[in-house]
Amino acid sequence: MHTFPLTVSTPDGHAFQGDAIQLDLRGIEGDLAVLAGHTPFITPVQPGKFHLFLPDDTMKTGRLSGGLLTVNTDAVTLLTDTVEWE
Repeated sequence: MHTFPLTVSTPDGHAFQGDAIQLDLRGIEGDLAVLAGHTPFITPVQPGKFHLFLPDDTMKTGRLSGGLLTVNTDAVTLLTDTVEWE
C-alpha cells in the first residue's frame, strides 16, 4: 500500500505526524478521501469527525474544529484549532 506523509497541526503543536494510507473528512463541498498521489488542492474543512487509516492496518478517529487541508504532491497538512481523539 502506498502511504503519504501527514501532519495534523493545532496551535498547541502536532496532533499527528507520520505516514498515512488514507484521510477521510468533510470539506466545505462534501466528503473527501485523500490517498497517496492525490491531485494537489487546498480546501477549508468543516468541523466534525475524521478518520485516519495507518500503515499498521489501524484506524484513528477524531473530531476537529474545522480548518484548512492542503494536499501537495509530497505531503498533506491539516491545520485546525483543536483535535480530540476518540
